[in-house]
Amino acid sequence: MNLNKISSFLDSFDEPSIVMDANYRILSANQAYLRDFSNNGPVVGRLCYEISHRFSVPCDQAGESCPLQASRASGQKERVLHLHYTSRGEEHVDVETTPISDDNGERTLYVETMRVVRQASSRPAAQGLVGRSPAFTRMLARVMRVAPSMAAVMLLGETGTGKELVARAIHEGSARAARPFVPVDCSGLTETLFESELFGYEKGAFTGATHRKQGLIETANGGTLFLDEIGDLPLALQVKLLRLLETGTFRRVGGVEVLPANFRLISATHRDLDALVKVETFRRDLYFRINTFPIHTPSLRERAPDLALLVESLLSRVAPGRELHLNAEAMSMLESMQFDGNIRELRNLLERASLLADGDEIEPRHILDMETEPEASAVTRPKEIDGRWLTLKENEHRYLAWALAAHQGDRPALARHLGISERTLFRKLGTL
Repeated sequence: MNLNKISSFLDSFDEPSIVMDANYRILSANQAYLRDFSNNGPVVGRLCYEISHRFSVPCDQAGESCPLQASRASGQKERVLHLHYTSRGEEHVDVETTPISDDNGERTLYVETMRVVRQASSRPAAQGLVGRSPAFTRMLARVMRVAPSMAAVMLLGETGTGKELVARAIHEGSARAARPFVPVDCSGLTETLFESELFGYEKGAFTGATHRKQGLIETANGGTLFLDEIGDLPLALQVKLLRLLETGTFRRVGGVEVLPANFRLISATHRDLDALVKVETFRRDLYFRINTFPIHTPSLRERAPDLALLVESLLSRVAPGRELHLNAEAMSMLESMQFDGNIRELRNLLERASLLADGDEIEPRHILDMETEPEASAVTRPKEIDGRWLTLKENEHRYLAWALAAHQGDRPALARHLGISERTLFRKLGTL
């Protein structure tokens, strides 16, 4: 197939596409590519990595995975997730490269198709997934791989890592996006509640059942059912769930009619399911049924480069309409924290700080949890001793004495939380 035929073929694509030679040079581009990636400049004759990444060397020489190099090596279609410069700024782009052979069977041309990821943002956003760190990008690449399929997905990771947002992104990237996304929290479900919530019930099925109720399985018809914390599901309920998945049918509580179940399953847990299977508190057959495609949701510690991006995004969510930002000391304080509760903990901390800050700037004092102080008024307003006001230095001494006791004498940890160097803290403590 010659270049002219390929170029004409690309013009029929809705997605941005280009033709390249084996040396990264763009030979042709369709209108969608010119619209999204050209920045109103010339494209043909330029190098792909120059436009997409603004690199001076190919992706694989700059620490990125290169789909062209992979396709040259394998002779097959290759796909990667990259951050590309677009007319709207940097965005996550799913890149697919396909080799084209000439009449002699030589692979001389490569067609590259770009699909901009709408389910996540690499810039601050008021909703949805945001991130650009390597750990986040690896997770997002797996999300985009599995989203169009019907495979059962298992989201694994610590509490507070945003599993429901990831599940929603998978749903939105699927053919079922126009149908309902139905989340179910499995923790604390009793057998009766599980059946009535998931399967629904008929009028008169039990005391208080004054009308027929549609269950969540029917609500999710044609869409996605998200079972959160599935590792907490008791064995008796695991049996019922397994039967539902194996037969694809169910009956309402108190009903006799067998109804079809039509949903895509996504599950999530912070527990080690492998270990639970070994001690026989989680069924092995159910485990294999729901664990077709596992995805690790990274902790906030794994996503350290995303912290500033997450802070800006979360502030826009917890305090819409305000131009809130953290000063350098407050940001340094956050960077020193462990965040065992991950993004959920970060969000709660920022929401509290936004309520404590009267202006637009959040300071370290707004981040510290003042409720843990026995006498918060001792540091939030001046006090008098023998009829005179305490000096600023005296107030600082009192605050540092309390803070050191609250940190059980751990001076390095206190310095990190206050956003100052250990040398500065030691000097101030030395005057106590």
